Amino acid sequence: MERKRVVVTGIGVLSPVGLDTKSFWDSLLRGESGVKPITKFDASAFDAKIAAELKGYEPEKHFGSKDARKISSFVQYAVVAAREMLQDSGIVMANLDPTRVGVVVGCGIGCIRSAEEEYQKYIEKGPGRISPFFIPKMIINEAAGQVSIETGAKGPATCSVTACATGTTCIGDAYKMIQYGEIDVAFAGGTEAAISILGVGGFCALKALSTRNDAPEQASRPFDKDRDGFVMGEGACVVALEELGHALKRGARILAEVVGFGQTSDAFHSTAPEASGDGAARAMIQAVKGAGASLEDVDYINAHGTSTHLNDKVETLAIKTAFGDHARKLCVSSTKSMTGHLLGAAGAVEFAACVLAIRDQIVPPTINYTTPDPDCDLDYVPNKARKMEVDLAISNSLGFGGHNACLAVRKYKA
Repeated sequence: MERKRVVVTGIGVLSPVGLDTKSFWDSLLRGESGVKPITKFDASAFDAKIAAELKGYEPEKHFGSKDARKISSFVQYAVVAAREMLQDSGIVMANLDPTRVGVVVGCGIGCIRSAEEEYQKYIEKGPGRISPFFIPKMIINEAAGQVSIETGAKGPATCSVTACATGTTCIGDAYKMIQYGEIDVAFAGGTEAAISILGVGGFCALKALSTRNDAPEQASRPFDKDRDGFVMGEGACVVALEELGHALKRGARILAEVVGFGQTSDAFHSTAPEASGDGAARAMIQAVKGAGASLEDVDYINAHGTSTHLNDKVETLAIKTAFGDHARKLCVSSTKSMTGHLLGAAGAVEFAACVLAIRDQIVPPTINYTTPDPDCDLDYVPNKARKMEVDLAISNSLGFGGHNACLAVRKYKA
């Protein structure tokens, strides 16, 4: 069976450095950090008092006061991103067969804040005060469900949950659905809203978060020797994927072509990556092989690059393992240095950065890179965006549980 070609025709982003795709991309290219002191709750007792929150997001502007109370934040973010994606793509659902349009939008954690709030109600007032909206606000599939309701897409509406690889896995799953002819169009991505007492507290307990509280904008510093942990972020990204013939028929603007997807498991540990980086390396090789390209054809990697000691060391080793001598010629950057770590949304946001890098022929930097680490010795595009030819890019995501995922995206050629 001949596999169909899949192209990207629209992007919607809601991020700590911009509440739409243009402002997100402009901020990345300027090297601006979205990390600030936490405002969502009193974090004074926590080791980590900083996060990359959505600045200026007002639920009532998008949903009205009634729906804003009923719909959890991670679902709201997905719907807002999907609305921008639809507008950006020029897709008019009335002109499509809705049964041939799918939705694959995942989340890493779900609405942990709702669990906190409803349990507090139970403690203070008993079970009768638990909200009837609690379960719909909590469950992760509601993001895909609400995007389906919002858009009218009646094909498969589903989600993958692979921790911090979720956004990448969801886009990869949607890509394969179109490749194999199950659907013509997919709205795919990830969303997250876990900056809360238990969300931050849990990662603090793992000693995973940066405690550079006195200099928030410098806290996320992937691959830098003085990195001390990641910074939690929140937001969403939803992209429009289309079968090439479908996109051409409606005269769509094509941003890039998705050409490969790899996913592997470390089968090693619940939170730590396997030390050799073998699983991540295999995911990258799979993605490039799926593209029908050679490893030497890759120009740019948007790294998982969390700013934790172990991740950055292992991912660097994985890149060297996968690419051999070519690793020294690659440009590798981590946009988490600016956005923080968006957990289940991270992979989708970073995939969007790869698409935009191809569109504009410029790659975003890794900011806060000041002190080289002997274990991390590649070209991380330090501190300043770089104009360059980008034909083929890959985006890495590595999730707790040993989930590795990689998407390959290429400049569209007729």
